[in-house]
Amino acid sequence: MELIFQKNSIGLGKRKKSIARVFLIPGEGNLLINKISGNKYLQYNETYLATVWAPLEKLNLEKQFNIVALVNGGGLTGQADAIRLGVSRLLCKMDTENRKILKPFGYLSRDPRIKERKKYGLKKARKAPQYSKR
Repeated sequence: MELIFQKNSIGLGKRKKSIARVFLIPGEGNLLINKISGNKYLQYNETYLATVWAPLEKLNLEKQFNIVALVNGGGLTGQADAIRLGVSRLLCKMDTENRKILKPFGYLSRDPRIKERKKYGLKKARKAPQYSKR
């Protein structure tokens, strides 16, 4: 199944190290992530699935669109949040009225928290070697 989309129909979402390119296709409410069924990819975890479908459920559109997502990097939590951001951005691109509904839920804000870099002289970003007084 080869997917060909226009550049303006892509919703880009990021979270931690995860990047998701999301496409919404008129359909009956299926989820496809990296050419694998969304339920299987997210390991049938209800929390992740609810996160991905949340923007469509707030707008009562969950049975009108199929979500096709291409994700890479990070773990499942970051990927699910990245898909949610991509879906939200795409819905706002389709209709500007959707922005007023999704914004109060925080679905349009990119979570800026990422891993902090390791500093020299320390074992990790903040963990210092054990201090010996004598």
